[in-house]
Amino acid sequence: MRTDELDFELPSELIATRPAEPRDSSRLLVVQRSDPDRLEHRVFRDLPELLSPSDLLVFNRSRVVPARLLGVREDTGSKLEGLYLHDAEGEGGGVEWVAMIKTKRAKPGKRYALLDQSGQPSETTIELLQRDDAEGPGAWRVRVEGAGDGSFETLQRLGRTPLPPYILAQRKARDDDPGEGYDRAHYQTTFASQTEAGSVAAPTAGLHFTRGVIDQLHARGIDTTEVTLHVGAGTFKPVETEMLADHPMHHEWCGLGDAGEQFPPEPGQRVIAVGTTSARTLESYAQLASEHPDSVLPDRYSTDILIAPGYSWKWVHGMVTNFHLPRSTLLAMIAGLLEVPGEVHGLDRVHAIYREAIAQRYRFYSYGDAMLILP
Repeated sequence: MRTDELDFELPSELIATRPAEPRDSSRLLVVQRSDPDRLEHRVFRDLPELLSPSDLLVFNRSRVVPARLLGVREDTGSKLEGLYLHDAEGEGGGVEWVAMIKTKRAKPGKRYALLDQSGQPSETTIELLQRDDAEGPGAWRVRVEGAGDGSFETLQRLGRTPLPPYILAQRKARDDDPGEGYDRAHYQTTFASQTEAGSVAAPTAGLHFTRGVIDQLHARGIDTTEVTLHVGAGTFKPVETEMLADHPMHHEWCGLGDAGEQFPPEPGQRVIAVGTTSARTLESYAQLASEHPDSVLPDRYSTDILIAPGYSWKWVHGMVTNFHLPRSTLLAMIAGLLEVPGEVHGLDRVHAIYREAIAQRYRFYSYGDAMLILP
């Protein structure tokens, strides 16, 4: 597949900068894998009546950490923007992070004071140690001083919500900034686990769910379960290679947890993944189970699975998802789910659906509206 086949034009005013209020009032575009002609315009709170009793919805319970960093260089005052990715093993017990760093003339030895929530330099500093090319362009290993209370506590104090750059850019263009408190409350699913923190982007399909919707699902006999995939910075990275197959896929940590008892699914049971991250987790473990049928599945697994048209789905039958960026692996995954070999071309169908969504003024991307892909 050529990468340019995943391209489309989106009017910038359709990029959502805030979620619908309340969450379940977002719009829901309904399509069906087995019925290429089906296309309905609904509201997200209609979801329970669109599913069948005995369906299994699978959520990603990973919690977003306030991973976006702002800082100033100690000696010159030049600015730094960063994104915490994960901890690294520091020498002598010191705290080290791997982080994406954006600053002028970055080089080892430069030190920056992280800004607190009021925008003032704090006593916590980071020192650039060395580039970490394995994590991608712009990634650095940094030493953190003044973080005696631990990485996540430090991020809670000094980090910002890691909103995607396109939201930040549109807010700036529209002069619309609701503040950090707003995003900490809204850029997090209602079911995010307190003990499974590690995502640097939200599993955004889950943002539409309210406790009321989940209660209605259970009342209809629709089961739910949770897996974990810690969303990494590479999830929304545009594909820059000419051919999709040449794209270097990012790795993300995932695990089935207690949901492992429900997989493989019972014959006839429809599994609906809530988001591409849940789908990646399930299909990664399904692939492991297929390749190693006599082995015990690992508790944690670093997946770099690429799902596109031509992929043979194993455990996932449908999906709740948002509208994705052009030239992204997420859009390729949706095209793969919509493909019916010999009958329906997945890319053609996803482009037709997106044209309809744009014509009907659906809101796109992380804070935008949702799509339900039924089996």
